[in-house]
Amino acid sequence: MNKQLNPNLVAAILIGFTVLFLAILPVRIQFVPNDVAAQETPIQSERIAVAQAESKVVEYTLRTILGQTPPMAFIGVGGDIDGQINPQLSANVGDTVRITVINGDPVLHDLTIDEFNVTTGDLLLQDQSATVEFIADYPGDFVYYCSTPGHREVGMWGTLTITGEASAETVSASSPEVAVIPTVAPALADAVSIVHDPADLPAPIGDRGPADVRVDLTAVEVNGVLADGTTYRYFTFDGTVPGPMIRVRVGDTVELHVHNETSSQLQHSIDLHAVNGPGGGAVYTQTNPGEETAFTFKTLAPGVYVYHCATPSVAHHIANGMFGLIVVEPPGGLPPVDREFYVMQSEVYSVEPYGTQGNLTFDHAAMLDEQPQYFVFNGAANALTTDENALRANVGETVRIFFGVGGPNFISSFHVIGEIFDRVYNYGSLTTPPVTDVQTTLVPPGGATMVEFKLDVPGRYILVDHALARAERGLAGYLYAEGEESPAIFYSEGAASTAGH
Repeated sequence: MNKQLNPNLVAAILIGFTVLFLAILPVRIQFVPNDVAAQETPIQSERIAVAQAESKVVEYTLRTILGQTPPMAFIGVGGDIDGQINPQLSANVGDTVRITVINGDPVLHDLTIDEFNVTTGDLLLQDQSATVEFIADYPGDFVYYCSTPGHREVGMWGTLTITGEASAETVSASSPEVAVIPTVAPALADAVSIVHDPADLPAPIGDRGPADVRVDLTAVEVNGVLADGTTYRYFTFDGTVPGPMIRVRVGDTVELHVHNETSSQLQHSIDLHAVNGPGGGAVYTQTNPGEETAFTFKTLAPGVYVYHCATPSVAHHIANGMFGLIVVEPPGGLPPVDREFYVMQSEVYSVEPYGTQGNLTFDHAAMLDEQPQYFVFNGAANALTTDENALRANVGETVRIFFGVGGPNFISSFHVIGEIFDRVYNYGSLTTPPVTDVQTTLVPPGGATMVEFKLDVPGRYILVDHALARAERGLAGYLYAEGEESPAIFYSEGAASTAGH
């Protein structure tokens, strides 16, 4: 009987012979990859090595500068950009870009590059500096600029050019922007009233000859009350909107001084429409915080004129409250009246919608698009409807209103509900005969008028712009007339209602 071989023993013998065979024979076994795989890795390694070798830190220093061309700019400091206005900056993809900004004046500036989400933050003090640093991870032309409203628009910007190719990682990492809903800060507890009392204006000049007159105005940036529970950052002359009414006579020589509070963040200046000379005085009064400027002018023509700040962005400074009236009386003065009032209209442009409570922020884009949230008399919503600031007179008195529009954008159709203007001095002209018996008068931004009327009946009269939708955005004022009823002029046996106007 045959005995069967053990399979385990057979397997062991075969493995042994195989090992002995490989050890004796000079056999060389090589695993060869395909051509594509063999070439990819070396090329990729070389590309990475080159990119790492060429990337570097690129540094620039810029200083803010005023009063050149353009009027606000950055100027290069050191290296190839030394002395250049808004110099062209450059870097390669992969470089670290480091930009230092030095504030050349005590005025609010910054440097911002939106695409790389970098900003120096506010630079307010003279010689204050800050540095931004970022990786230039994709190519293109990118604007660096000052984000203070109006500064970019007057020339405070330049270009950073990045050359090369974006990496695959950068492209794949890009994602769509997500809209961010702004949070409204609480109303400021220290906010004050900026409303100019309409009854606060200088006395008539009367019958005097030409004289030398000194006028001092102070630019004050202040947290003010825009509406109940709502505050806003105003720019003002002497702390109110409008600023003080200046009253002089034709032929006067006026020495005007502009002071800018040390606490201000911006330059301020003045352009008086009553001035014959470049900039209406703005060329001599661009005034840094804590400083004072002055110039003199002679009043050549009588009239009711607007004055306003003329520092970029001019429209921004006006919208935030920097305007007023200068009245140049003719020889012999104006005809006497019983009451005089001073009222100006303007717009407020906020990021937040009308009626939002809290501390609102200025919206430069809305101003450029002429989309205000508020229309106001004397700086604040419904300012002249309060007991403190309403206009007051008596039946039988003749009322004169000096009315102007700061704007910066909208025409006013000035109207007093329940009254007819006996005389309207169109466009503020005091040498043209007045138009009589007028219901509504147009006043352009940067324009003014003077209206007069006699009060015949007691009651409440409402000052409006007869583009009446604006009354629902804060534009209304009250004139209260006290005295005896006049049934021959105005009478009804029915009960009076205030449901309408």
